Amino acid sequence: MENLISAREAAQLLGISLPTLYSYVSRGLLQSHLHEGQRARRYLKEEVLRLLVRNTDSKRAGSAAESAIDWGVPILESKITQVSHGKLYYRGLPVDDLARTHTLEQTALILWDSHATTELQNIHLTGLDTLWPQLMDLSATLSPYERAISVLPLLAATVNQTRDIHPHQHALLWMHLTAAALLGVKPDYQPFHHKLATAWQLDASQADLLRAALVVSADHELNVSTFTVRCVASAGVHLGMALVAGLAALSGPKHGGESLRVGSMVRAGLAVGPQGMAEFLQQRLHKHDASHHFSPRLPGFGHPLYPNGDPRGALLMSMLDKKTHASLFDLADAAQDLTGQALNIDYALVAVEIACRLPPGAAQILFALGRTAGWIAHAMEQVAEGQLIRPRARYVGKFPDTKSV
Repeated sequence: MENLISAREAAQLLGISLPTLYSYVSRGLLQSHLHEGQRARRYLKEEVLRLLVRNTDSKRAGSAAESAIDWGVPILESKITQVSHGKLYYRGLPVDDLARTHTLEQTALILWDSHATTELQNIHLTGLDTLWPQLMDLSATLSPYERAISVLPLLAATVNQTRDIHPHQHALLWMHLTAAALLGVKPDYQPFHHKLATAWQLDASQADLLRAALVVSADHELNVSTFTVRCVASAGVHLGMALVAGLAALSGPKHGGESLRVGSMVRAGLAVGPQGMAEFLQQRLHKHDASHHFSPRLPGFGHPLYPNGDPRGALLMSMLDKKTHASLFDLADAAQDLTGQALNIDYALVAVEIACRLPPGAAQILFALGRTAGWIAHAMEQVAEGQLIRPRARYVGKFPDTKSV
């Protein structure tokens, strides 16, 4: 009853007249519902809000698509993640709340809209004990990303032994294998933050910080790696290959690879000390990275979806001891004073990396491992829709000479 609203309330939300509302119902764009004991029809508020979003996007698309794809249209409908008014939600749940209490596995099941168990202890992959050391030997000289991208496609036959288990446990298995490949360790079914803490020799407090970092990294609407995963999944590939596609996109310097640039800048900024931070950042702000054609800016600061500051970054920074890690906060404050932009998740993940004395590049691994949960959610949603993602291009090149035809 709480989620049902009157026709007048529905029309007000949509900004339309009552006759227009009734025409929406007759055209099948909106459903009306009879409630016991009442003559007047009611409307499900969630459906009305969804229609409002569609109408708003349609109006935007008319002009926005003509000029820009970045941070705008084209748009895919999704029930997974929402960015609204500076906040991030997974299936309608505030990510800030989840990050304080949930593990990545629990968060994954929320993103997958699943009631499956995270228990995988009884699942044994025949032949993996022999195959895994061989794969690690072959990929010993590769970076974590390169290793994972190389190893995951070779595990499909091994993972396919588990087709008789719940599909979401099958997906969790792929996440554990991805984690092991990124870390270069033997696969196990420990909670992901414990797995990382073991590999990096951290204490319980630091492990809890990693847990939160994984949760806030789990999904972020339709970013480039997630869109890539949806495209690949729509072609019907197995889940391992969809994860490989996500990892490949995430490794780029304009996406997950941004954390490497942030790490380089932060370490250099900390090295100059408090007195030299402002001057260092001023010089860095005007230094153009010609090799990648980046516009002059400070990596790790600002985000188009969060003009008032990235809540994911703010949450992680709030979990750090400000007195112990004062220099990280001083650098962030100096950068914000200079640019007017608050730190984002890339800065915060690097701050976690430095505060926990993790190896350089660990922030990128944290981001990638957390994001596997969201990639799988989007792959599942795309497969359920059953549609191949195949946009059309507007040709703007040379046209054939019609006179010679």
